[in-house]
Amino acid sequence: MSEYVDWPMGTQDPVGLAVLLPGQNYPATMPLLTFTGHALTQCGWRVRAVSWNAPDLSLTDTIEWVGTQLRDAVGEFDGRVLVVGKSLGTCSADYASQHGYDAIWLTPLLHLPEVVEAMSRNAGRQLLVGGTEDPEWNFETARSISGDVVQIKDADHGMFAPDVVRTAEVHVDVTREIVRWLRVTP
Repeated sequence: MSEYVDWPMGTQDPVGLAVLLPGQNYPATMPLLTFTGHALTQCGWRVRAVSWNAPDLSLTDTIEWVGTQLRDAVGEFDGRVLVVGKSLGTCSADYASQHGYDAIWLTPLLHLPEVVEAMSRNAGRQLLVGGTEDPEWNFETARSISGDVVQIKDADHGMFAPDVVRTAEVHVDVTREIVRWLRVTP
């Protein structure tokens, strides 16, 4: 069963609802999703963070399960939706593409043809972020999906680098690119 936490936001009307979908072992409290959530609230989005204990399923069932988690997190919200998927959360690409949701895909599972195909048919804006040391990342595949791609040198699947200072710089770089992308009006 998944749980949802709505982040506090200011008094302004939100741009829309941003749903943070975690990785298998990477909850929304980890740096990449936390900084992304703060960037979203700073840019006027209402943020809903999902937490889950993902079951061990086949790929087809996993894609369906993650899509259901996104559907349930959006619920009856009637407005603009932005999906932020980290690793396993990128398996929501099929559901996101069916609804034309904009998306930020953090360390997407680009080694899975089903995920790549779903992202490729999404009419919404998409930002893909990956690291050169991530075995699931492929820059050329990412560029075939979207013109908005950020590749971080030395970063692995968790956006960590061998050096702690470089890891902090990686998170700053990713956050800066996300804020830049959010501020561009579609």
